[in-house]
Amino acid sequence: MAHKVRYKFKGVAKEINFSYSRHQNMHEAVADAEGIDLSQFLQTEQQLAAISKDKKTVRNFRDTEFVKMGFSELYFLKNGQE
Repeated sequence: MAHKVRYKFKGVAKEINFSYSRHQNMHEAVADAEGIDLSQFLQTEQQLAAISKDKKTVRNFRDTEFVKMGFSELYFLKNGQE
């Protein structure tokens, strides 16, 4: 099944192809498409996951950090449909 990710980066709408063989999640895919180094972010996220008791904390951290980086409206398109 072909996946695409639609998102806005600094107010500009964009769409990229997504594959789980290349990226673990859509956040990593869009950062890669924009040339953003996530090494420090991923390290912090991993530390947070190790000490938090729920996935919600990690998800909130990820969403907040990506908004700070300039991303908004991230979502999957499956088979070219919203």
